[in-house]
Amino acid sequence: MPDISINFAGIKSPNPFWLASAPPTNSGYQVMKAFDAGWGGAVWKTLGVPVVNVSSRYGAINYRDTRIAGLNNIELITDRPLADNLKEIEEVKKYFPDHAVIASLMVETKAEWHQIIKDVENAGADGIELNFGCPHGMCERGMGSAVGQEPEVLKTIVEWVMEVAKIPVITKLSPNISHIVDPGLAAAKGGTNAISLINTIKSIVGIDLDSFAPYPIVDGKGTNGGYCGPAVKPIALEMVKELTKHPEIKDIPISGIGGIESWRDVVEFILLGAGSVQVCTAVMHYGFGIVREMEAGLLQFMQEKGFETIYDFKGKALPNVTEWKHLNLKHKVVAKIDESKCVGCELCYIACDDGAHQAIALSTENGSRVPKIIDENCVGCNLCSLVCPVEDCITMEKRDDGTQHVTWDERTAAGDIPTTFDDDRAGGKHHFVPTVQDALKHRS
Repeated sequence: MPDISINFAGIKSPNPFWLASAPPTNSGYQVMKAFDAGWGGAVWKTLGVPVVNVSSRYGAINYRDTRIAGLNNIELITDRPLADNLKEIEEVKKYFPDHAVIASLMVETKAEWHQIIKDVENAGADGIELNFGCPHGMCERGMGSAVGQEPEVLKTIVEWVMEVAKIPVITKLSPNISHIVDPGLAAAKGGTNAISLINTIKSIVGIDLDSFAPYPIVDGKGTNGGYCGPAVKPIALEMVKELTKHPEIKDIPISGIGGIESWRDVVEFILLGAGSVQVCTAVMHYGFGIVREMEAGLLQFMQEKGFETIYDFKGKALPNVTEWKHLNLKHKVVAKIDESKCVGCELCYIACDDGAHQAIALSTENGSRVPKIIDENCVGCNLCSLVCPVEDCITMEKRDDGTQHVTWDERTAAGDIPTTFDDDRAGGKHHFVPTVQDALKHRS
């Protein structure tokens, strides 16, 4: 049986599945219930001077039959007294001494940082997470993403924390910045023991068409909130990769956050170099029990691949992540339709003809609704296979023999790239395109 326990920057946990700092970690009751369900760690809902929250607090993006493809929240840090939270942290550690309890913190002055760090250490917290990410409410008070967007300020506060912290410190970064490496480097230079990302993305998820107020509506008004859930996972993966590939950051443990709700999501973050993962929206949607599927899936994946620990595949995808200029221009794939699986919906034809490269034709055979790939027109863009509703009905078939490997970078060095508007070396110079008159043939 694989060993899925972790040691994250000195914080030990029976597995890499942590709850992110959010409503599911608002109380000792919830954290203990989560640990009993199988979660290995929890980052406590951010502690600071208690706030007053509004009602309502959440909005969502629903996509077709999927509820909460993205979640927007305007909830702030804890509104419960610090003493109550500290007492419950202490209680949780009594019942679950081998699970990771990390205190998320957000205060203003150096003196406040020093004091609250001592408070959570005395309560038995295993680590500290510095919340530099909230894009609403707290940033208006000079905290949250207001710090995460100012690398020098972030570095200074990390230095304040490291002056007194006796337990590992994790710096949580805001994605609301053009270059995530800048705050990442600032955290590293400040001496942080680890980094977590991403926090929520500044957003408005929609407008009510009756009141004309953004969701969630508070007495006829609304504001931007923090966006999370499955929709943000691609952004999170990219930002995690940016840090784990950076030479000055790559050795700092990274906790991955953003849209995680299945074991596959967990594996993907670890493959890009994360040493733990944090989950929020999926728990708010489905409950603590989702961890059982995560654990079972992770264990099966590791057994099938022959991995003994997560460190055997941590970062394994990073060598395969490169810049576009290094991709092989000689690699060629062409779409192939499995006629036995085709249901004749013709979505591939519509997508290709209207949105891509006009490389699919409707069948001319009597009664057949199976489209045909026009091989000489197909550029291997993959769109048809993505819109096809039938698994593996459309696949991409390799057509090059693998003997040639030429990149844009190599062609640039050799002076073999298009340099004029009508250059014959342009990729689409001789590609088939229907005439403009052909667009009018289907007029009724």
